[in-house]
Amino acid sequence: MTKHQIEVITSVERRRRWSREEKERLVAATFEPGARVSEIARSAGIHVSQLFRWRKELCQVSAPSVPQLVPVEIVETLPAPASPEPPVARSRKKASMVTIELGGGRRLRVESDVDTEALARILDVLERR
Repeated sequence: MTKHQIEVITSVERRRRWSREEKERLVAATFEPGARVSEIARSAGIHVSQLFRWRKELCQVSAPSVPQLVPVEIVETLPAPASPEPPVARSRKKASMVTIELGGGRRLRVESDVDTEALARILDVLERR
């Protein structure tokens, strides 16, 4: 005949309260070599997930609440390096599409502000085919 451990709760309160020391003792037992978390949880009468939750809470490293300060050194303003003039941005108007009929039922559609040198190279390649 197997003996089963039974816990009778006689108080009105249904939840058991675990002290921090009890939680720490059970969590520490899970880190022992060869320890099985399920057996430790079963012996304490709790679910495995509860033991893992305590382990997460107790082993969590909290970040420092005060931000670390970095030393700052103030120096005189350095002159700005000489740089070429900034590129002038072209104001782009709404571009229209241009359709170029190549023959043989082929068409090429490009925007009206296309780079003409690039377009010439493309047309040369397409004419050779």
